[in-house]
Amino acid sequence: MTTILHKFKLRMRIGTLAVAMTAALAGTAVSHAATIDEVKDRGYLLVATEDNYRPFEFMEEGKATGYDNELLLLVEKVSGIKIRQQVLPWAGILPGVTTGKYDMALSAVLVTEARKSTFDFTSPTAESTTYFATKKGSEILQSDDLIGKTVGGETGSAMLAELKAFDAKLKAKGKGLKKIVEYHGYSEAYQDLANGRLDAVANTNLSLNALIKEREDMFVLGQPIGEPGYISWAVAKGNAGVLEVIDAALLELRNNGEMYRLQKKWLGASQENMPVNVN
Repeated sequence: MTTILHKFKLRMRIGTLAVAMTAALAGTAVSHAATIDEVKDRGYLLVATEDNYRPFEFMEEGKATGYDNELLLLVEKVSGIKIRQQVLPWAGILPGVTTGKYDMALSAVLVTEARKSTFDFTSPTAESTTYFATKKGSEILQSDDLIGKTVGGETGSAMLAELKAFDAKLKAKGKGLKKIVEYHGYSEAYQDLANGRLDAVANTNLSLNALIKEREDMFVLGQPIGEPGYISWAVAKGNAGVLEVIDAALLELRNNGEMYRLQKKWLGASQENMPVNVN
């Protein structure tokens, strides 16, 4: 099985593509996001998904798998709506929903106050906290040990925003990070962490746990640098019909225990105390 580190060159090419796709999406003229009636007339819900963000969505032996992909199949079953995926880098996913190119971001979208002005979020699919990870053997153990260090994050991600907010808090007390390096994909960041170009990488605890499970010989989990939050799928602001149908399916999967089964399988534990609504 190809490891995260072996995907470095591929993700460099994808990162370049992401910039071009984001620019193209920004210029797309779409009057509105498709309503649920339009989706039904079309015959499917068109969603944007990543393919290299473990444990949520990734490719293994040529097949799409992960928590979100298995949850998608269950949502299709209980809602009766066909879901058609288009795979693209993270940088193009939310802009694509904003322009109406896609009906929903079926990806691990961290719910933030800033994003609520542009998107409505489904009932949460997971809860998470932004942590940092280091190379095994690092002397960075506590969050304050990151002072004067170089830390990586993904461009456009909520985790990068939390990393910048953490840096601002450190600076308010005296000294902050040495440098924040932005990447178009986490594979490049993990590669640089392994090679010593970074001192740490910021990501959700769920994704970092997946990384460490695969490469426990190389990486270790640090401490939180952000506040606990929720992960959801995102639709364009005001697209109530689509949101209602997806929420009904997700809540049914919570009630029958299927969501919690998938959480145990992919996230390591069930998260049964999540709120119903995060908007």
